[in-house]
Amino acid sequence: MKELSPPRPTVGLPHRRLCLAADVEQYSRLDTRRQSAVQSELVQILDEAAALTGLDRAAWTRQPQGDLEFAVLPEATPEDAVLGPFVHHLAVRLRDRYDRPTAQRVRLRMAVDTGVVTESALGHAGPAPVAVARYVNAPQLKTVLATLASADLAVIVSDQLYQDVVRSGRRDLDPAQYVRAHVRVKEFGGYGWIRVPGHTPDDVRSALAEAPEPKPSAEAGTPSRTTLAQYVHQGAAVGRDVVGGLTVGLPVSPPPAESGFDR
Repeated sequence: MKELSPPRPTVGLPHRRLCLAADVEQYSRLDTRRQSAVQSELVQILDEAAALTGLDRAAWTRQPQGDLEFAVLPEATPEDAVLGPFVHHLAVRLRDRYDRPTAQRVRLRMAVDTGVVTESALGHAGPAPVAVARYVNAPQLKTVLATLASADLAVIVSDQLYQDVVRSGRRDLDPAQYVRAHVRVKEFGGYGWIRVPGHTPDDVRSALAEAPEPKPSAEAGTPSRTTLAQYVHQGAAVGRDVVGGLTVGLPVSPPPAESGFDR
């Protein structure tokens, strides 16, 4: 009898997509009942914010993981709508729930990036999913949300999105509301731009002063363009932290100084 070979994993063609990750702050401190409630709250809040923005959440490829949802958005999704109205409605819905006496407060860190994404056997492969997983766990973003106790949402966008979308003069986007931060999480190195709805850039800068300085990579002096072969599984880059010494980002030199933007 001929032995059957195991099926090969299905790998899709690479596409440039918008990727988003939303992570609940201090989720692990909750008991089981409250964790379940917060998961339901997170899904409902994201659904409501998307509906108010005119985005079809049913078309998102979503990978939930308890306190975190990773999503790949359809190719036609307007990036300015996500960074502008969607973030606004998300912040409003979070604040409205916090104002209810019996509601469990939900505070979110959110990261957004755009880039090449490929469907793979365990989720999505490519630099954008990995970068989003790194950005959402950036020490600077965590510090900002922890320091600004009245904030319900802290958002970080990649430098590419900031330069291409935020600074393009599109509606509902004010570049001055974002503060640049150098993010280094394990092998990932790059710049992100942090915005906290309801708080000024000076508030964010003051909070960032409390964040630890990113440690230089051991290979920062000899960067290489290693092919990315990582994946996101259940909303995270291989269990929230990629291991095995894979390169997930190249050190980025600071852009030239320009007036009007935080350095």
